[in-house]
Amino acid sequence: MTVHVVLPSGVDDPSVPSGGNSYDRRMCRELVALGVDVRETAVGGAWPGEGDEEALARTLAQVPDGGVVLVDGLVACGVPDVVVPHARRVRLVVLVHLPLADETGLAPEVAAALDAAEREVLRSAAAVVGTSPWASRRLVEHHGLDPERVHTVTPGVDPAPLAPGTDGVSRLLCVASVTPRKGHDVLLDALATLVDAPWTLDCVGPLGAEAHVSALRRYGDRVRFTGPLSGGPLDRAYAAADLFVLASRAETYGMVVTEALARGIPVVASSVPDALGGGGVLVPPGDVAALAAELRRWFGDERARQDLREAARRRRDQLTGWGEAAGSMVRVLVRVRG
Repeated sequence: MTVHVVLPSGVDDPSVPSGGNSYDRRMCRELVALGVDVRETAVGGAWPGEGDEEALARTLAQVPDGGVVLVDGLVACGVPDVVVPHARRVRLVVLVHLPLADETGLAPEVAAALDAAEREVLRSAAAVVGTSPWASRRLVEHHGLDPERVHTVTPGVDPAPLAPGTDGVSRLLCVASVTPRKGHDVLLDALATLVDAPWTLDCVGPLGAEAHVSALRRYGDRVRFTGPLSGGPLDRAYAAADLFVLASRAETYGMVVTEALARGIPVVASSVPDALGGGGVLVPPGDVAALAAELRRWFGDERARQDLREAARRRRDQLTGWGEAAGSMVRVLVRVRG
């Protein structure tokens, strides 16, 4: 089976790691391992909005009639004029990591235009893949898609050793790009109410706009912004964590949550119901008071801490690997191919 895969050019840029890029890269590797002939093209530009549309058009034009094309929604969903004509002759599968209009901070008119463009592209596709059950349901409801054409392929996670932590309480870890959607301001506002608690926080991830990051630095030296980490340094950050925290305003899955749970790290998070499962505490997005209450319970109640540790380890045993995720994707591609 041959599949033409179209990705954003930043998929291999170590300076801007993201869940979407990690998913794309790992999925391609796992599809090859399953015997799929993957013909991969990375298209340059800043998607959406400033991508190389001519390169995308050339890439799609080179796919033979009836060929199966798996394209990242970041590339495809903002340019219906390029994508939809080809959807009439190839078997188009669009992988949606995050609906374009869900990015935080967009002007209303920009969000509306992206939303309309995405709807046109997704309605033209032979299949749409969401990365969580919640995300797939939302795509169906929001864009009026045929549920039979929308599929869920959740990310896998690699097995990892149990994290020893630091002292079992104080070392907090957040792995996320430092952007408004990831809710670092919510997390830090909640922690600011716990001045007497013995916490430190490592924020691991690419630094976003300077003004946003500068506003977060006012919380002082109990908060450390490391920038992006990978390999051994990232493993060591997880190993030292006593509690993983993520206050995202919007997520479609939250791979960093399952990476923490794979290490048995307790989790308090928002917007990640499918990744979290029963493995931690889910709080409403943007709710500083609710997050502060759960953190206060963590610091003040040993029984609550133990309950979270046990929940994380139960969830750890339920997590599935990337081979299973790739198998799910193959089933979608085979169905589309017919």
